Amino acid sequence: MQAEHRIRSRLVRSRTALCNEVRGLLGEFGIVVQVGVQQLRKALPVIDAQDDHGLTPHFLTLLRELAEELRQVDDRIKVHDKRIQAAAREDHRIRRLLEIEGIGPISASALVAAVGDAKQFASGRDMAAWLGLVPSQHSSGGKQRLGGISKRGDTYLRTLLIHGARAALNVCGNKEDARSKWAHGLATRRNRNIATVALANKNARIAWAVLSKEEDYRGAAR
Repeated sequence: MQAEHRIRSRLVRSRTALCNEVRGLLGEFGIVVQVGVQQLRKALPVIDAQDDHGLTPHFLTLLRELAEELRQVDDRIKVHDKRIQAAAREDHRIRRLLEIEGIGPISASALVAAVGDAKQFASGRDMAAWLGLVPSQHSSGGKQRLGGISKRGDTYLRTLLIHGARAALNVCGNKEDARSKWAHGLATRRNRNIATVALANKNARIAWAVLSKEEDYRGAAR
């Protein structure tokens, strides 16, 4: 399973690099496409269909080849996603993690593949620190100064948890449980990025408790 995730991670990085290259090439012609794979997927057919974009026939040929390359990478990632999701249905640890808002089959499978039962960590904070989801310390003279997250550990796994937390945060405003109110309130007081990372940190700690104690997630108190 770790090999499955490593290959998927490489493909995701390749897709990101490919998208950046395409946006950069289009930018040379004064065509700006918003950041994001989905935005580029939507923009490419529109650009190809236009007659007044100022692109040469030779560049259009190259652009179509790049669009086909993007489709091929997307298809390969989907194959890995399907295999990971199928494995998730057979693992009781992954099924438990799926009950946590903001953790899906990919991130749950990656967590279990990376940490197993998580008993090598003494606490949830230790696992969150291993993932690079705790603030870096800049303290001296008895004064505590906290910076941004340390970003240590597995970048792929940390990114999955942050993406999942962002998706969970998007629907927090419509929920009345204590966890959702806390996340929504933090996003209102500070900003969405801080709230997203804080929620990812909380999810990592909950995941540690679920895995190490072999218990089902009981959900947030109302």
